[in-house]
Amino acid sequence: MIQCFEEFCVETNGQGLYEITDSILKLCTASKIRNGLINLNILHTSASIIIQENADKNVLTDLLYYFKNLAPFIEEYTHMSEGKDDMPEHIRSALTHSHLVQSIKNSHLILGQWQGIFLFEHREKPRKRWLICHIIGRIESAS
Repeated sequence: MIQCFEEFCVETNGQGLYEITDSILKLCTASKIRNGLINLNILHTSASIIIQENADKNVLTDLLYYFKNLAPFIEEYTHMSEGKDDMPEHIRSALTHSHLVQSIKNSHLILGQWQGIFLFEHREKPRKRWLICHIIGRIESAS
């Protein structure tokens, strides 16, 4: 068994879903791990990572609309240290994921046909978001 850690940055342009599947696939390939697991962690409390459909962009538009209505900007929040989008973004992060674990089989990340991995930026302003990728597994296939 071997393991590797990689840290990478995603620059966002404000609220939205940013597909990072290709970056994750490159990390899996570079690790040379044939069969194993990849654990992704986002190091922020106002952004998250999710698996979602990557074939129809309307899905992403509708998700943004849903989350904006689910956790709107309202004056009643007491936590507004970083602005009006502070508390709604923490709520959105609590309802999504700060980490994902996926399988790697025969050097391929196992995702469904229409699935992609997305960084879900909850803040209105552009940000730099840091993710840690921990890959563990075997270089050769198990006999």
